[in-house]
Amino acid sequence: MGAIYVMWLRQLIRFWRTKSRIIGSLAQPILFLVALGFGLGPMFSAAGGGDYIQFLAPGIIGMSILFTSMFSGMEVIWDRQLGFLKETLVSPSSRFGIFFGRTLGGATVALIQGIVLLGVTMLMGFRPLSLMNIPLALVFMFFLAYIFTALGTGLASKVADMQAFPLIMNFIIMPIFFLSGALYPLENAPTAIKGIAVFDPLSYQIDALRDLLTGASHFGLGIDIMVTIFCILVVTLLGVYLFNKIEV
Repeated sequence: MGAIYVMWLRQLIRFWRTKSRIIGSLAQPILFLVALGFGLGPMFSAAGGGDYIQFLAPGIIGMSILFTSMFSGMEVIWDRQLGFLKETLVSPSSRFGIFFGRTLGGATVALIQGIVLLGVTMLMGFRPLSLMNIPLALVFMFFLAYIFTALGTGLASKVADMQAFPLIMNFIIMPIFFLSGALYPLENAPTAIKGIAVFDPLSYQIDALRDLLTGASHFGLGIDIMVTIFCILVVTLLGVYLFNKIEV
């Protein structure tokens, strides 16, 4: 437990010391909200889809958490180059504790940014269906952050090149995001897109957030919960396996 707490706290301290990351990480989601929410909003409404901001906001919140979570893996590569990772791995702490602490810390940072963005969306006109559902929505936001932080940390364990990691992450993140239904309703999507979305883990977290915050759902909250729990188990086992194989 000591290693988990230390690594979690270290991630938060690092985040606090680089608060400018919050502003930078919020720029892209806010751009999407403005350009798509207000730019395509009239067409979405004219097509009978209702208020596009209401539909778009949960997807953009999920996007912000996804990008922050996956790119938190870069800290593994950075610590490896600075020699801190080697010092950590040779300590009495278990590698599972180190991995789990890092993952919890990165997920907490991503959740904080997701909460900030939720506030921004509300300032831009987004209105949750019920304030009572927000605590449960925050739980799903943390689950989303945990899944992709664990995945990013595990993948970073196998990449030693700081320049190659962002390219690999973008290659993975972009399909996950654009095929998840975050920007468009899956009900009206082509059959091929629907088929791919079924195997996209982000689809279920976005769907859960949309259900809790707006009342609209494609898969159903029960399925979203089951798939999310399954994904947490899979990425934890995969991340621990890859982290155990890390070479410094």
